[in-house]
Amino acid sequence: MWPTARDTLLCTSPNGLCGAEWTRRAACSFELGDLPVAWQVSARPHPTSALTEWNAYFTAGLPHEALTDFLLALGARTEPGFSFSGPEAVVAAACAQGWARDIDRPRAAALAPGLSAGVSLEKVPPLVRDADPRPGRFGWQAWAEPVVGDQYLWCASFSSSVPHDLVAIFASSLALPHPVQRSCLPAGVEGRLTVVRPGADRQRRARGVE
Repeated sequence: MWPTARDTLLCTSPNGLCGAEWTRRAACSFELGDLPVAWQVSARPHPTSALTEWNAYFTAGLPHEALTDFLLALGARTEPGFSFSGPEAVVAAACAQGWARDIDRPRAAALAPGLSAGVSLEKVPPLVRDADPRPGRFGWQAWAEPVVGDQYLWCASFSSSVPHDLVAIFASSLALPHPVQRSCLPAGVEGRLTVVRPGADRQRRARGVE
């Protein structure tokens, strides 16, 4: 287990190269889109390394299917810091599930139908840590904004060294149009989701944001 001074739950991969840290909201001072970060996923070049090679940050409310798929893909890799593809893979993965390329930045951004969510290559926020210390680095950012100009539903930020093919898996999972089970729906998404209540159990099925 990597040492941590925060009030967290830390899970590490068997090879010691990757970790996923859940932080209690009250103990977290790092925010994305005015939302506290709930999960930090990191990779190291060696198990004994004091510095991480890259980091990815996720706020609460992110569809857990997308985070799960990202972690499963990371866990299957023997070299978590090596990228097997370029940035085009991220946009292509989202668009393969029905998202559209941004008109102004077709190679660096994709948007969900209705513009309620997106993924784009941007300058990383100041507190996002990466092995490359140079300023002005670009990393993938994702967000859900059911109503333009309103509060974000959730945000995600990937530091500049996160492999593009890993972010592509996250983007593909996020953009999948297939229904998923939800016991409750997030606020502000009325009219943007298709809700199916099958049988007597009345379970709601809808993706986090579509």
